[in-house]
Amino acid sequence: MTAESPKGENPPQEGAPVFGPAFQAELEALLVWRRDVRRFRSEPLPPGMLERLLVLAELAPSVGLSQPWRFVRVASPERRALVRSNFEAANAEALADYSGSRAALYARLKLSGLDDAPEQLAVFCECAPEQGHGLGRRSMPETLQYSTVCAVHTLWLAARAAGIGLGWVSILDAEALSRDLEVPDSWRLVAYLCLGYPEEEHDDPELARRGWEERRAAGDLFVTR
Repeated sequence: MTAESPKGENPPQEGAPVFGPAFQAELEALLVWRRDVRRFRSEPLPPGMLERLLVLAELAPSVGLSQPWRFVRVASPERRALVRSNFEAANAEALADYSGSRAALYARLKLSGLDDAPEQLAVFCECAPEQGHGLGRRSMPETLQYSTVCAVHTLWLAARAAGIGLGWVSILDAEALSRDLEVPDSWRLVAYLCLGYPEEEHDDPELARRGWEERRAAGDLFVTR
């Protein structure tokens, strides 16, 4: 039995899946509801859920099939305390860069879910992987980090599809965090992630709700040459 393609579209190649209008609508909803979460319920994820999400993240594309991402689960209270101290110091430095009403607004923002998220992951890029044999990165070695970001985003979508929220904490001293987690020198921090069930649900960015910034229309970010 062969799947039919939507009316007016070319039929799929043999063996290829067909993603019909219902799935496409759900995918759009998934993208809309993929928000950066800072408020988490403290209940743990179901057994095996984190591992399942990481398996899906591994399906992300990578330059030269290098799979340069390295996920470090940060579970011990001692390590988490180091991350929290790191964030507090970096956040204080960031606040000092603002003044007036912008500083007051920054001070009111909730910028991490470190205190509540049941799972925390540090995501690193292996900057000198043998895997991939250098394909596609001779002139643009930063594509290794881009590949790692693709894995983060794949994880983000997989988590949201399972009703799980993800928050990306970027206000950190990356070198200090790498030392505290004792990772190899060739690993470069790309993301620190908090995962758990959201305390509240929103389809708009928190920074827009809090008056920090407005989302620009897609047409403003598209040019033709």
